[in-house]
Amino acid sequence: MADAEALHPLRPFLRNWVWEHGHVGTRYLDCVDGQIKFDDGKKARFATEKIFTVCLRKDADDAAHASGPTVRESGLARFLRAAQLGNPEEAGSVADVQRAAQDCVDLGLVCAYQNDAQRAQARYSQEPMFEDEIRAAVISDIRRTYVGLREQLALYDFTVFCGLPAPLLISEAPFIDWRVRAKPAQPFVSLPLGPYCLLVGTPSGKTSRVGPVLWKTAVSMGPFKDHNRHIVESAYLWVVATTEDQLVAVQGRFAPATADKPEATRP
Repeated sequence: MADAEALHPLRPFLRNWVWEHGHVGTRYLDCVDGQIKFDDGKKARFATEKIFTVCLRKDADDAAHASGPTVRESGLARFLRAAQLGNPEEAGSVADVQRAAQDCVDLGLVCAYQNDAQRAQARYSQEPMFEDEIRAAVISDIRRTYVGLREQLALYDFTVFCGLPAPLLISEAPFIDWRVRAKPAQPFVSLPLGPYCLLVGTPSGKTSRVGPVLWKTAVSMGPFKDHNRHIVESAYLWVVATTEDQLVAVQGRFAPATADKPEATRP
């Protein structure tokens, strides 16, 4: 994933936001210059940020850190399309869906720790350390926080909520831990799979990963009503939407700095 030609971790998800009515492409807000743009085609070329990869398995070695999470691309693509269409019968077998949901979580966590990784790299770069020592220190920092989180989430119950009544936004950091971000705290985590579908994980009493992914049709936004606000608050590179109006509504947050307005900083 570190290679410029490799897939961005979220590119499979972003296909669900592609606009195909006459002009195929993706509407997005460039958070760096505050401009609303249109990316032609289906390749999400705007998502070009360098990805720092860390394997979150307990027994990870250096090779595993270099490659990032192993994802079954065909199963993931089938799962995401089924979620977008609201057709669980097209998502594959129970085992395939379970694997795809875990792949989604793994990719969501990769995106979640990028900001932490960049901050750690900047901090260690001020120390008298070699590049390989800096990378090792950053990996250690990320694993200290996220290995336990990944193990915890592996035991969660996951549900795909389809047919949401309002379109969701997605950014370069779409994983939301509502236990930490929401006030008051909510006992779940989420990851948008498409404009109208959301993967939600809740605590369970399981001691293994065995447990089918549930599918539900959402009749209201309910506890997810603040989803888009959380997405915008954590974004610092790009925000993708289904309509330009959605992006116009949040564009002011990312307007270029002026003499009277200090430059925005990352959350």
